[in-house]
Amino acid sequence: MKKFVMAAVGGTLAGIVATTQLAGPLLAQEERASGNVYEQLDLFGDIFERIRAQYVEDVDEGELIEAAINGMLTSLDPHSSYLSPDDAADMRVQTRGEFGGLGIEVTQEEGFIKVVSPIDDTPADAAGIEAGDFITHVDGESVLGLTLDEAVEMMRGPVGSEIIITVVREDQPEPFDVSIIRDTITLTAVRTRTEGETVVLRVTTFNDQTTPNLEEGLAEEIEAAGGLDNVNGIVLDLRNNPGGLLTQAIRVSDAFLEKGEIVSTRGRNVEDGERYNATPGDLADGKPLVVLINGGSASASEIVAGALQDHRRAIVVGTKSFGKGSVQTVMPLRGDGAMRLTTARYYTPSGRSIQALGVSPDIVVEQPRRAPNEEEDENTTPNSRSEADLRGSLDNDSLSEDEIKQIEEDRAKAEAAAALREEDYQLAYAIDILKGLSALGSQSE
Repeated sequence: MKKFVMAAVGGTLAGIVATTQLAGPLLAQEERASGNVYEQLDLFGDIFERIRAQYVEDVDEGELIEAAINGMLTSLDPHSSYLSPDDAADMRVQTRGEFGGLGIEVTQEEGFIKVVSPIDDTPADAAGIEAGDFITHVDGESVLGLTLDEAVEMMRGPVGSEIIITVVREDQPEPFDVSIIRDTITLTAVRTRTEGETVVLRVTTFNDQTTPNLEEGLAEEIEAAGGLDNVNGIVLDLRNNPGGLLTQAIRVSDAFLEKGEIVSTRGRNVEDGERYNATPGDLADGKPLVVLINGGSASASEIVAGALQDHRRAIVVGTKSFGKGSVQTVMPLRGDGAMRLTTARYYTPSGRSIQALGVSPDIVVEQPRRAPNEEEDENTTPNSRSEADLRGSLDNDSLSEDEIKQIEEDRAKAEAAAALREEDYQLAYAIDILKGLSALGSQSE
């Protein structure tokens, strides 16, 4: 027994000695690291002073420091940056839904400016700018080597002025120029309409207006349809939606979920993580839901699509989303500026991060691109004739007038659906899914 106790004590003493021996090198290592940081800061000060004293032209000291700060932040990732007082003010205006510009959401990739998505009914959208386009020049000047903020600054200008951007598109052999007239961008967060028996909610951005617009628009469409019983489902169209406020993404998801996790965020420290859960209540009262996404669906759009997909509340249709799975926190700084810093990644309810991977649709549906000269010539369109067009053809005496009227109405709906396929194939596909689910539900009853 004595031997055991002594052995145990000996082990404890050895542990204490080992700990003491390790503590010294660790403390020295920390001191060296701190010393290196101060040395680097001294180096920064030396360089700053030499630029002030010896650069070929006078420099604005404030701009020089801002550039250094921005360089430090943009070296981290494409979404961290310094916001000057003017940029910070512009950002606050954008979240309220109105600002001046072209109407595109951009990011940076391999030194070039990449279009995340054009915003509906804006100059960029009208000019034909597409998600995935690369902008290489602005008014003839290359953007290669510029920071994202610098390139965006080049694209800004007075409302009504013209800008020419050079675009590289994947399926085009050569770069081409696009002329755009700058305008005031007024964002309509949600547009609603009814196609047949399907309510379509087109969500273009996630700002302060999004959830109120969605709730109000959906209620109006349901009332116009004569009640929810006359609606076969809802299409939530998130295509080319570059994202926005995390809080709005959570509220839109919650609008169609009764319970469960919507999204979680995880930062560097475990204790900084947060989980956001749904509250009881479904605006659609369980009606089938299809979510449309594409390569221009980013950030908040991906949170919504991922949450509804993981809970099997919606069928996700379209093409893979953009893959921005990080959270930026805007931190006010002295002098009315701000810092946008990536502080966390977000995860869907099943625990998957979509950073750089995106949300994969349940059903992949490409949007066919219409060639410029694809419009049909009236002279080449085959003449569609039927038995009813023949002179002296017999009438159908087996149907009542009401039955014939119903057939004609059904035919008109089918023709409208066919026209929609020509205009927007992905949306027509989503509506067809809801028609099929509705038909199956009617048969099972």
